[in-house]
Amino acid sequence: MARKNNVKTIVTDLTKDFLSDTDTELYNVEFKKEGRDWYLRVFIEKKIDAEEKYIGTSECEKVSRYLSEKLDELDVIDQNYYLEVSSPGMDRELIFDKDFETFKGYTVDIKLYQAIYGSKEISGELVGLISDEIVIMVLDKEITLPRDKVAKINLAVVF
Repeated sequence: MARKNNVKTIVTDLTKDFLSDTDTELYNVEFKKEGRDWYLRVFIEKKIDAEEKYIGTSECEKVSRYLSEKLDELDVIDQNYYLEVSSPGMDRELIFDKDFETFKGYTVDIKLYQAIYGSKEISGELVGLISDEIVIMVLDKEITLPRDKVAKINLAVVF
């Protein structure tokens, strides 16, 4: 069975190489088991300076076909898996430090491992990431949350 980190590294390298001369870049790679099935999820996004800001199905399809062919050729994943290529989506998870800079001023939904300020879920406007603390504005009050206490932070979908 291929090791998860090895698969992620190989897929990361393949995807970055494939996208190197385009206006699209790799955002993240996940390789995980859900129930009895394995999923290889590749998230792509437009580069910050790209003219077009949204990922279309054609870009996802091109990356999917390329990875499918290359991974079959290299034969590095022993188990059966489902390959999914998509954008991170409107409600994307903020994972990397750069995400906190890119999405300053956006509304975020935060899930905590344990209750802070009386709740395990908090929504507010992202102020930023300072050291290892996430700063958000909630009802005109700045709140600081230790990053290691945050289970997940996503962009909120606001209509």
